[in-house]
Amino acid sequence: MSTVGGQRLGLAGAQVNLASGVPVLPKDLSARSWIVADAESGDVLAANNAHWRLPPASTLKMLFADTVLPKFTKTEKHKVVPSDLAGIGSGSSMVGIKEGETYSVHDLWLGVFLRSGNDAVHVLSQMNDGIDNTVAEMNAHAEELQALDTHAVSPDGYDQPGQVSSAYDLTLIARSGLQKKDFREYSSTVSAKFPGKTTKNKKGKTTRESFEIQNTNRLLTGDSDVSVYPGIAGVKNGNTTNAGATFTGVAERGGKVLLVTVMNPEKDENNEVYKETAKLFDWGFKAVGKVQPVGELVPPKSAAQASAQPGANASGEAGGADAGGTEAGASSKPVASATAEGGTGGMGIAFAITGGLLVVLAGAAFLVNRRWPLPDLVRRRH
Repeated sequence: MSTVGGQRLGLAGAQVNLASGVPVLPKDLSARSWIVADAESGDVLAANNAHWRLPPASTLKMLFADTVLPKFTKTEKHKVVPSDLAGIGSGSSMVGIKEGETYSVHDLWLGVFLRSGNDAVHVLSQMNDGIDNTVAEMNAHAEELQALDTHAVSPDGYDQPGQVSSAYDLTLIARSGLQKKDFREYSSTVSAKFPGKTTKNKKGKTTRESFEIQNTNRLLTGDSDVSVYPGIAGVKNGNTTNAGATFTGVAERGGKVLLVTVMNPEKDENNEVYKETAKLFDWGFKAVGKVQPVGELVPPKSAAQASAQPGANASGEAGGADAGGTEAGASSKPVASATAEGGTGGMGIAFAITGGLLVVLAGAAFLVNRRWPLPDLVRRRH
């Protein structure tokens, strides 16, 4: 295995520094690979086969989103033509996009994040100069992030020979995506109205139907055997024949923000990937600040290079914001949480400022000592 992030992360099996006051790891974890990391400091608190290269399923859509989100404004419209929906794999998850209908980019991203819609991914990829170009850009972005276990073949995560990632890489990718306001908004949206077909009445008046879509992240929405996880704020789940169940989640508690990735639990139980993720979150929030890390989430190549260049101040701070919605001037003063109900389209979600250190990307600059705005949903679910 790779040793990106530290030698311990290249070792097989569970890696954790148990000591006095550090809780023991959950006993009944069955995932082939998992990782628990402090999203702000980048410390890897514990891991198991962190760099195993495994099929990622739809968690790869995080890389797709982190790569393509900055390309289009939310309000941009696109009329779907047959070629937009060509080549979608059999049995794919779909949001229900129809040929001949027009959708906003905002609609399409809701379809990607909430319903894991491969149809929405293909439309956005065609808007981005095609599938091949999009996959090439995703692989280039993965290399820039130092997600070197990752190789994309399809933009939607549909099983393809040679398409792999790792728990470590998916966590890096999620951390990068969460720098973008739109990425945070979409991944935290519980439900939304999605445009349906256009109909015309006898008088010639046209109307556009709509239907509700719900996020398939069960730690965000809950299920019969899984409760909504306190402090959850995203990110992305996946499930295919080759990959099994995969999931990367972010949650905040007591001012700490953790990322957990779980890949392919061997237990054949309903929602097992979420159950094991919840156990690792519980462990992480008890262990953070007590356990010595076994590695780190590395910065992107350009960020590391920029921080080493002459002219950077002691903290490496710089101003500005990138096209993808990275906030570089966020206030260091926490804002009061709102009490708005879970939004329909995500637009009404308030954003709260969490404390602690966080590597923030802004162009080629390496920003630290910034605050990370997470959706207020995280605070309402403590």
